[in-house]
Amino acid sequence: MYKIRENADREKCILLIPAMLDAHFPLLKYAFYSKNYHPVILKNEKDITDIGLKYVNNDMCYPIILNAGQMIAALQSGKYDLNRTKLLMPTAGDACRGSNYLHVLKAAVRKAGFPQAQVLSLNIQGLEKGEQMKQMKLEPDMVWRALFGLFYGDILMLLLNQVRPNEVHKGEAQKKWKKWVRILACDLREGKHLTISRMKQNFIRIAADFSKIELVKPRKQRIGIVGEIYIKYCHLGNWDMIRFLEKNNCESHTNGLSWYAMYYIDSHLSDVSKIEQVAYRIGLKLFGSLQRSMIAAMRQYGFYSMEEFQIMKKEADGYVNWTYRTGDGWLIGAEMVGHILHDCKKVLAVQPFGCMPNHICGRGLYPSIQQKLPEGRIVSADVDSGSSKLNVYNRVRMLVDMHI
Repeated sequence: MYKIRENADREKCILLIPAMLDAHFPLLKYAFYSKNYHPVILKNEKDITDIGLKYVNNDMCYPIILNAGQMIAALQSGKYDLNRTKLLMPTAGDACRGSNYLHVLKAAVRKAGFPQAQVLSLNIQGLEKGEQMKQMKLEPDMVWRALFGLFYGDILMLLLNQVRPNEVHKGEAQKKWKKWVRILACDLREGKHLTISRMKQNFIRIAADFSKIELVKPRKQRIGIVGEIYIKYCHLGNWDMIRFLEKNNCESHTNGLSWYAMYYIDSHLSDVSKIEQVAYRIGLKLFGSLQRSMIAAMRQYGFYSMEEFQIMKKEADGYVNWTYRTGDGWLIGAEMVGHILHDCKKVLAVQPFGCMPNHICGRGLYPSIQQKLPEGRIVSADVDSGSSKLNVYNRVRMLVDMHI
């Protein structure tokens, strides 16, 4: 397996990747290293909304405004050799504004004065068209590293979000998280210990380590977060919602990325060839096995988790419509039902303003789910470049203060 040298950036093309997955990118980034690319997960945040709006129409989805703004600001910074810098734009490519991200980004960087910046895409829909747009070629060891980065990112995120708001000694959970990121990052860099059995052992070791942190009693109230993938997982998109909830004496639960990956495979099986269907089903089976092990490890030490994907889907039957497959589709409603049925009665739904899949598959279901599950409480919040953070925070406080 290719051994990664993080200081070898001058030997390769720089691959700029916008911030998208706060909890996963510290490990998932190692999947993007190759003999050709040196990835850089962007951390610049200053004025990126204003820069994005300068080159992207304000009617576009809020995530692409932030993504484009962050990438263009990085190109303008002078830190990177523009002749060997490329931009990576991951996208599901479904029938929504998200399918236009690649073309919008290409036009935006050209208008910003960087016509030489090539856009690489990461999607399975074949959206690439034009000389400045190509599909990123994935190698087997990159995919294997991605699998480990995804699941390790999941368990560390799930544990950190539960422990940090309830820790007696402040800073312990974050310190523990950093410790495990260092350990697992070393394995990913060196290409060692990347076996399924080792991953399952690490689930137990990680959960056991986090269980040593002393927690307050009683635990703070738990609020589930569902919605569009970028807004759900990135603090830029949700305006630091997890930290806001923690400051208001709550713990939050954002479901793991592996559930989204399994939803996407499961909901798109009918759209691929029979050979691809076989491969996808094998992938679902592997993901399911890893999810069960991860959940078992967490529950063994008293931590909360959503049910594994197949059980969650079965429990959501009758509450959601399986034909809602665009964007985050029926996953939004299924996660909402899963939370309410399993010890997380308050749910916050977040999405970009005007996101049709989320408004139809999400908001369109909220009244129905609320009526069928009256023990739960659901509040929806839209974020946008022209929205007021205060209004969004007020809606969240309304959920926090509800008595059930």
